[in-house]
Amino acid sequence: MANVRTRGSLTSDQIFATGMRDQWHAVCPSHFVERGGMRRVTRLGEDWLLYRQSDGTVRMLADRCPHRGAPLSQGQHLGDRIACKYHGVQVDGTGTVVSVPGMPGCNLEGKALVTSLPVREVGGAILAWFGTDPHAEPAPLRLPDPLVDDGVSAFLCYAEWHAPWRFTLENLLDPMHGAFLHRESHSMSGGETSARFRIRETERGFFFEKTDQRGVNFDWVEFCRTGADWVDLEIPYPATAGPGGPFGIVGMGTPIDAHTTAVFFWRYRRVTGWERDVWRFLYRTTLEQRHWVVLEQDRVMLEGMADDADQAENLYQHDLGVVRLRRLYRAQAEEQAAAMAPAAPALV
Repeated sequence: MANVRTRGSLTSDQIFATGMRDQWHAVCPSHFVERGGMRRVTRLGEDWLLYRQSDGTVRMLADRCPHRGAPLSQGQHLGDRIACKYHGVQVDGTGTVVSVPGMPGCNLEGKALVTSLPVREVGGAILAWFGTDPHAEPAPLRLPDPLVDDGVSAFLCYAEWHAPWRFTLENLLDPMHGAFLHRESHSMSGGETSARFRIRETERGFFFEKTDQRGVNFDWVEFCRTGADWVDLEIPYPATAGPGGPFGIVGMGTPIDAHTTAVFFWRYRRVTGWERDVWRFLYRTTLEQRHWVVLEQDRVMLEGMADDADQAENLYQHDLGVVRLRRLYRAQAEEQAAAMAPAAPALV
């Protein structure tokens, strides 16, 4: 198993490597967990079991039986609970032991002994709250506007990249790479290959944008913190790409472990009515494959970088967004590590 921990604290370096806590993270596409089905995943360096109850509700439990630590993901789905294959101990979606068949009336029954995460589904994906305190209520989640706007049509793209999670987000906070790495793309072939950038604050995060070019290439990105961390960006589209305005992307990167990332890209356009149908048909038949080519360019580049590539850099003005992001996450990791550290014993 890949668990970094099952109880206790984490250091700031461990948090920085495996992801921020006390926020919502995208876990996997909804279709990964069918009705009556189970799926084992690793997220933020820990192993989890996802299962969908008979009523369609998704549950997420630590993949560890409270009896002997066996993986619950090897157990049996019983509708609203999971029975461990090792000794039959049954755990419900809240993490509470509801039955110990080998010893009815056992004192394990009725106790919440397995971590259960709050879960939401949106835009075809399952999101979960990863808190430092398993008993605390999750923070409110303000969903990305394009995922809840009826005037927007979106497609979820999911992949797993063998690169640290921070590299995937830093890639999105680096608009200038579009003019080089994606130069042959049908949507990013225009514009200048030199630029000046600025950071512009917003009520939910900040923009990192070119000061002298707009609507030509990958010219801006907004980093947002609304209970979950996500980015919004826009790519101009030629008329041959169908109806609707510019092509937008909402992106999230969730750590699987310190070396692997689950990446989520919702590709969207603002279209309604018959234009929506045309756009969705054109996307599936023509544009989707082109977009996978662009993502493959990012994947190959990031997977080719050493995990410590950010320790031997020489940055310049184009990297202000990356620097801002790193400082934010490093400070947050230190705060969370301090909060999780055991209290010092009282002096007598």
